[in-house]
Amino acid sequence: MKNLVEEFRWRGLFHDMMPGTEEQLLKESTTAYIGFDPTADSLHIGSMVQIILLIHLKNFGHKPIALVGGATGMIGDPSGKSDERNLLDEATLTKNVEGIKKVLSRFLDFNSTEANAPVLVNNYDWMKDFTFIEFARDIGKRITVNYMMAKDSVKKRLSGEVGEGMSFTEFTYQLIQGYDFYYLHKHYNCLLQMGGSDQWGNITTGTELVRRMNVNSSEEGAKAFALTTPLITKADGSKFGKSEGGNVWLTADKTSPYKFYQFWFNSTDADAEKYIKIFTFLEKEIIEELIEKHQQEPHLRLLQKRLAEEITVLVHSKDELEKAVKASNILFGNSTSEELKQLDNQTFLDVFDGIAQAEISKTDLENGLTIVEALAGKSGFMSSNGEARRALKENSISVNREKVTEEFLITKNDLINDEFVLLQRGKKTYFILRFI
Repeated sequence: MKNLVEEFRWRGLFHDMMPGTEEQLLKESTTAYIGFDPTADSLHIGSMVQIILLIHLKNFGHKPIALVGGATGMIGDPSGKSDERNLLDEATLTKNVEGIKKVLSRFLDFNSTEANAPVLVNNYDWMKDFTFIEFARDIGKRITVNYMMAKDSVKKRLSGEVGEGMSFTEFTYQLIQGYDFYYLHKHYNCLLQMGGSDQWGNITTGTELVRRMNVNSSEEGAKAFALTTPLITKADGSKFGKSEGGNVWLTADKTSPYKFYQFWFNSTDADAEKYIKIFTFLEKEIIEELIEKHQQEPHLRLLQKRLAEEITVLVHSKDELEKAVKASNILFGNSTSEELKQLDNQTFLDVFDGIAQAEISKTDLENGLTIVEALAGKSGFMSSNGEARRALKENSISVNREKVTEEFLITKNDLINDEFVLLQRGKKTYFILRFI
């Protein structure tokens, strides 16, 4: 087997592991799992690290299991949280589970017939029939409260260092997650659990439970390992995965491919150097060459461009990447009116996000709207008709990227997606007319 841990190390994907993990992965094809709790009906780019771990695992000849936490999602993971989570109702939880399954299915082929084909499971399937008494007797008996309280995520909450204590519900989370590992170990011969470094406590509870539940088995049968990745941060120390509009999601309905592309393209040099190793599957030599070229000519943003291209294709598609690049060129390049009219509504609004707008009735277009009225009286883009005329005489006004004169009339033929007209003064001052 090729050395997967070594791959994780140079890519910045390695934080910690239990003794024997690297040896196990080198010895034979190993089944490993990562859990995803359904706190929303999609996943954001913070979860992309874990998805990439599963893809690497598959590429290196191991067998990945993606677990959607239909049961653990009902409780809420206390790791890294200062307050008790709000419990989700059943309908929301079901919707979230289905949404996450769809996202994961875009990256891993769960219908594959290969020997190391990925597997998708939901822990609700084996937890739903457990009675409280059975769980307390058969599972709760195996792990001491002292052991559970020694975990950082529990200690901090109980000491009052963060939040206001912890409910019994959240206290049981690590035990239920631990049982997931035992179940997968027993039914799928799963020997390894992976996750973010904040999951170390939960994961090691799982390895301990596997060991204790197999106390009468041979040492070979009780093997269980743990491996964690660092939590990704930005170079300035701020939280990774958020843009000005909130989380950057892996589904187009929550974050458009254009905004997704822009998030990566706008990375700082230091972040791009780190992210291109973590979020792409480019070979080490290619990445090192890109970093070297970027350092010689940082103004060309070669690193950011390649990073944004690679991950946009991975998450969306090549077609969506091409649309995102075209949309970026519209804002920053010398695009034409025709290119502008090819943008769909959402992308148009994303490209010109934050640009001032005015709503005008479509009835004003029946006989044509004069450009002076459009610039001043109807929109307020300019303070007066006089200012509008001066700007037109200076040849500094464009409609949908084309220069116009004072005689120009805006008609229905100028509408983008039957709704918008883009006004521009000079190179950088934009205004949107929205016809309703």
